[in-house]
Amino acid sequence: QVQLVESGGGWVQAGGSLRLSCAASGSTSGAYAMGWFRQAPGKEREFVAAIRWSGGHTYYADSVKGRFSISRDKPTSTAYLQMNSLKPEDTAVYYCAAGRGVILSSIATMSAYNYWGQGTQVSVSS
Repeated sequence: QVQLVESGGGWVQAGGSLRLSCAASGSTSGAYAMGWFRQAPGKEREFVAAIRWSGGHTYYADSVKGRFSISRDKPTSTAYLQMNSLKPEDTAVYYCAAGRGVILSSIATMSAYNYWGQGTQVSVSS
C-alpha cells in the first residue's frame, strides 16, 4: 500500500512559478513511476508529467513542455513538479499518482497508476 500526499499548491499570477511536492509513504519497492495529472472544473482529468523512478526518464504533455519540470528525490521518496511561466489555463486541481510496472506506452494514462493523492489546488490569475 502506498500513500501519496501532495503539497505546494496555491495562488499565483500569470508568469509566476510554483513547486508541487508529492511524498510517498508505504512500500515503494520495485520499479514504478510517478505522475502528475490535473483536472479543471468541468473538464476531464488530463496528464501533465511523469517520471520513472529508477532511471529518472521524464515525460510531459505538450501543453506544459518547456515550462514544467518533474523530478524526484529518492531518499525522501518525493516527486516534484516545478511549474514556471504559469498561465491561467494551468488552473486546476493537481493530482499525484504512482504505479508499479508502468510501461512507456501507458505512462500518460490514468489506468497505469494504482495510487492517487488527494489533490492540491493551483490557481493562476491573469
